[in-house]
Amino acid sequence: MSANVDLNIRPDYDKVLQDIADYVLNFKIESKEALDTARNCLMDTLGCGLLALRFPECTKHLGPIVEGTVVPFGARVPGTHFRLDPVKAAWDIGCIVRWLDYNDTWLAAEWGHPSDNLGGILAVADHLSQKRVANGDAPLTMRAVLDAMIMAHEVQGVIALENSFNRVGLDHVLLVKVASTAVTAKLMGANREQLLAALSHAFVDGQALRTYRHAPNAGSRKSWAAGDASSRGVRLADIAMRGEMGIPGVLTAPQWGFYDVLFSHTNKDLALKPADKRTFSLSQKYGTYVMENVLFKISFPAEFHAQTACEAAVILHPQVSNRLDEIDKIVITTHESAIRIISKVGQLANAADRDHCIQYMTAVPLAFGTLVAEQYEDQFHAAHPIIDELREKMVIVEEPRYTREYLEADKRSIANALQVFFKDGSSTGQVVVEYPIGHRRRRAEGIPLLEDKFKANLATRFTAQRSAQIFALCQDQAKLEATPVNRFMDLFVI
Repeated sequence: MSANVDLNIRPDYDKVLQDIADYVLNFKIESKEALDTARNCLMDTLGCGLLALRFPECTKHLGPIVEGTVVPFGARVPGTHFRLDPVKAAWDIGCIVRWLDYNDTWLAAEWGHPSDNLGGILAVADHLSQKRVANGDAPLTMRAVLDAMIMAHEVQGVIALENSFNRVGLDHVLLVKVASTAVTAKLMGANREQLLAALSHAFVDGQALRTYRHAPNAGSRKSWAAGDASSRGVRLADIAMRGEMGIPGVLTAPQWGFYDVLFSHTNKDLALKPADKRTFSLSQKYGTYVMENVLFKISFPAEFHAQTACEAAVILHPQVSNRLDEIDKIVITTHESAIRIISKVGQLANAADRDHCIQYMTAVPLAFGTLVAEQYEDQFHAAHPIIDELREKMVIVEEPRYTREYLEADKRSIANALQVFFKDGSSTGQVVVEYPIGHRRRRAEGIPLLEDKFKANLATRFTAQRSAQIFALCQDQAKLEATPVNRFMDLFVI
């Protein structure tokens, strides 16, 4: 064959896409643990969104693109009066959910927050349910929402287990887009071909860079990036439902495919030669594993790799709060991922910069005994110079065991240890916290606190009566699952 022509034989869809499509379309969720955890995840995620509505930097993004737009059967944005088309509603819900860095987390080779997908799921489910009722049909129930949450968690989380997108400079919201595309296409009634087409477009999109998550460029885009990704998933699902063709070889096409363009890399850290090619490693089938093992942020609105450092700081607070000016050195012993993502020195430019700085997130509870969202704001930081004074005294040390057990399937610890040394030569003991309170290993301890967090967040937006009504419904698994989505969303309208 001549070297100046391409062999134009259209391939079958890449196996990675087919596996996702077959899982989403055919897998039956029977795990009671997954459904119970999804219910708790729903509460926590909505609560995080309601709390974010207290921050003008978040709410300035909300509402229709064109002011005054009226959308028939518009999807509701919880805690607001907005009724939006599903694409913008997904953006808004995803934005409020992620704004305070307080919703659930998944940590593996790639990191992320699987409940970010709730933006697309709720927007589509609410819109479709209202439309069905208007047409005389039965609405979707909240069981469909919980199923979609479990599947979105699974798609995002299983791919993240062994595939590091951050190592090649891509942001984890890529996986939000892929998962949201898959589950919202299913909610829309996609057949296998339509779902495959939608997924192919999710991968062929140009993907977000991690620039906005790291020093010296960390900023507020990281608070709306997931909403943007979930919204894009809804849009791509809609495009596919209109009959748009897919790109079957989107991952594997030589030169032009995702693997060659975006997933192979010559970075020295990867020990790859220019000719090296990488594909996804997927050794685990899709099921309900991720939802069952997801990490909840219960105690602190803080990047998850610092959660146990914050807990250790709260424990040490009584011993050091009256001796802050006597401190000589603070040693944080941690794991490699925390060092790579959130260890930074120098001026912190904004709240988003501060909630991705392990030194800042440790200094605040060490000095004040707590860490809340308001303590990241400019005014608080400026009023308390002790925070930066403590940051300057911090030493970060990697513990190889912490790094290793962070990735071990039967552990998945997120360990940090904290010790304070004083100028007179004395010191506190080293406080070690290996599993945060939101870890599966601490579920029994964590869920009552998660419920308290939800009730507190409800109270920031609703009357005591409405808050109690919402909480009671969310406590009843069977009743919640049977509730029509549109009726559930009615409860969250202002």
